[in-house]
Amino acid sequence: MADRILVFYGSYRRDRAGIRLADYIVNGLTERGADVELVDAQAVGLPMLDRMYKEYDAGEAPPALEALAGKIKAADAFVFVTGEYNWSVQPGLKNLTDHFLEEWFWRPAAIASYSAGRTAGVRSALAWRGILGEMGMVVISSGLSVGAIGDTLEENALPTGKGGESLERQFPRFADDLAWWTQAAKTQRAKADPPF
Repeated sequence: MADRILVFYGSYRRDRAGIRLADYIVNGLTERGADVELVDAQAVGLPMLDRMYKEYDAGEAPPALEALAGKIKAADAFVFVTGEYNWSVQPGLKNLTDHFLEEWFWRPAAIASYSAGRTAGVRSALAWRGILGEMGMVVISSGLSVGAIGDTLEENALPTGKGGESLERQFPRFADDLAWWTQAAKTQRAKADPPF
């Protein structure tokens, strides 16, 4: 059975260049045989966090929250595509993730960061490592960091120029690392219940 991977993207900005990286990852993982779905925080449209999913009585959560909880619980792995806002994480993506906790447990997560400039969103990626670990995920060591996103990926998510060539070289290791940890976690969950 194909690995079920959710790719999360969190920008709410009008001219969202990072969606190109999210689409590139969805396409690349799909070509490798995974069952991949893009979860766009803006499209999901959760309100600012008031109550976590687990704080609702069964059947009482808003429909968008209930649907996303089911997708997260059914996934084998996650990819978080993040830009950098003031040296830190995007509020839209952070708000979406904070609606859940136990739903994330015992699965691997990968981080892909980007920016319009040369820093490639790496400060955001560093912040996400701690956040995702605290939320019960194993963060893989390989990451994607894309600077000058507008010069690296065309609007249709096709790589272009030297940045695109670099991304094409980075992606196989990123995908292989995620696939290895995804299989490891699936195998262990099939053998034994998680300890908590």
